[in-house]
Amino acid sequence: MGDLIGQALDIGWPALALLVGLLVYFQVSIKDPVAKKRATFKTFIGIIAAVMLFIAIANYKENFYGENRLLPVSLVMITSLAFMMGIYFTNLAALLKIGGFMFFVAAALSGYGNWLPQVEGGFPPKEEKLDFSSMTPQQLADEGEKIIFGGIGQNKVQGAIGKGQCPLCHAFHAGMLGERAPNLLGLPERAGKERIEDPKYHKGEPAKREYADKEACPGCGTATTAQEYIAESHSCPSCYVVSGYGVKGTNDKESPMPKIHKPPISLSLPELAAVDTWLYVREGREAPSFEEITKSYEKFIPEADRPKMTEDKPAVAGALLADGSEPVDQIFAKAQCVSCHTIPGIPGATGTIGPKLVEGTNAPTRIKDKDYKGTAKSTPEYIMESVVSPSTYVVKPFPDNTMPKVFGQKLSAGALKKIVDYLSNVYEGKEPPKIS
Repeated sequence: MGDLIGQALDIGWPALALLVGLLVYFQVSIKDPVAKKRATFKTFIGIIAAVMLFIAIANYKENFYGENRLLPVSLVMITSLAFMMGIYFTNLAALLKIGGFMFFVAAALSGYGNWLPQVEGGFPPKEEKLDFSSMTPQQLADEGEKIIFGGIGQNKVQGAIGKGQCPLCHAFHAGMLGERAPNLLGLPERAGKERIEDPKYHKGEPAKREYADKEACPGCGTATTAQEYIAESHSCPSCYVVSGYGVKGTNDKESPMPKIHKPPISLSLPELAAVDTWLYVREGREAPSFEEITKSYEKFIPEADRPKMTEDKPAVAGALLADGSEPVDQIFAKAQCVSCHTIPGIPGATGTIGPKLVEGTNAPTRIKDKDYKGTAKSTPEYIMESVVSPSTYVVKPFPDNTMPKVFGQKLSAGALKKIVDYLSNVYEGKEPPKIS
C-alpha cells in the first residue's frame, strides 16, 4: 500500500499542490467565517478525492499486466469518490452519481472477468520434426500411445482418442469388452498362437479364404509371424475377421474396421510402427525393431499406397476428430460413423452395427416413443442428443454402449452442426441432401 501511495504522489503532486494552494488562498481571501468554513471543507474533500483518484490510477498502472488481480479495485475507488463528491458538491451531484454508477458497473464486469482462469498468450511452441527411426523402443511406444489416445498416460482415460481413433472401437484393458471390435490386450501373443493358426485364416493360402478380401494387395500372401498378422489386420481388416465382430449380415466375412493407412485416418508406416511398439511395450514384451515392423507393413501395403507423415507433428492430447471446416461426408468419415451406420448420400456409409440414419423420418417418431426419456422437442435436438449422449435413447434391437460417448468432446460445434443439419434433411425414400 505504501508503494501505491508513493506512486500516487509521484503522479498527482501538481494537482495536490494546487489544491493545497487553494486551501491557503481561501483562508486568506475569504472574510466571512461561514463561507470560509464551507470552502475549506470542500477543498479538504477535494484533496481526499484527489488522493483516492491518484491511488486508483497507480493501482491500475501497477496491476494492468501480470498475475495480480486487484485491477477492479481502481474502479471501486473511483466509484466511491464519485458518490462522495456528489454529496458535497450538490450542483454536480447528478453528473457525479451517473459517473459513479458507470464505474460501478465497469468494476463488476472487470472483477468477474479478472477472476476467471487466465490464459497466458504467446507464440505457439516450436514444432519439432519427429524421427521415429532413431527413437528407443520406449520413446517409440510413447509416440504410439499419443497416436492411439492423444497423449502419454491417456490409455486409461475414458474418452481419450488420438489420431488413430482406435479407442472408438477397441478396448485395451482386462475386463473391458468392446461391442464393435476385439479387446487388444495380449494381441502380440494371441496373434501368433491363435489368429494365424486358425484354420479359417488359411495361412499361406489366401485363395482359400472365405472373407471379403483374399489379400491386402495382389501377391501379398498372408502373415507368417505375429507382427505380420498385426500389420495385415491394420492394412486389410477384411482379410480375416474375428468371429462375432464382422459387419452384421455378412456372417463375419467383412470387418467394419477401416484400413488405417487410408483416409480419413491415414497413418504412415512410421506411425504404424509406433502404434505396434506400444502394443508390445505396454505389456512388458520386447518389441520388434522399427525396421522389422515397417518391413512387415511393406509386405501388405504397396509403396504407392503408403501415406506420408503429415507435417511430422506430434500427436496432441484432446485433439478434435473434426473441426467443422470439412465437408459433412469427411466429418462422418473422420468420426467413423460410416463404419457403423448406413447414411444415405454419404459415400461408404453402409454400416449395420448401428441404425440407419434417416433422421428426418426417424426422429419425430422416436421422440413420441413411450420409452423415450430424453429432452429433445425437435428433430435437430434429437440428433444432437443422440450424438453427444447416445445412451439417452437406444434404438431397438441395437445394444446400449455400442456407440462411443466422446463425440461431444471430439467434434467441434461446427462439425456437430453440419451433422445435425444434414441428418435433419435425410428422409426415408427421398433424395438425400447435397453434401456441403
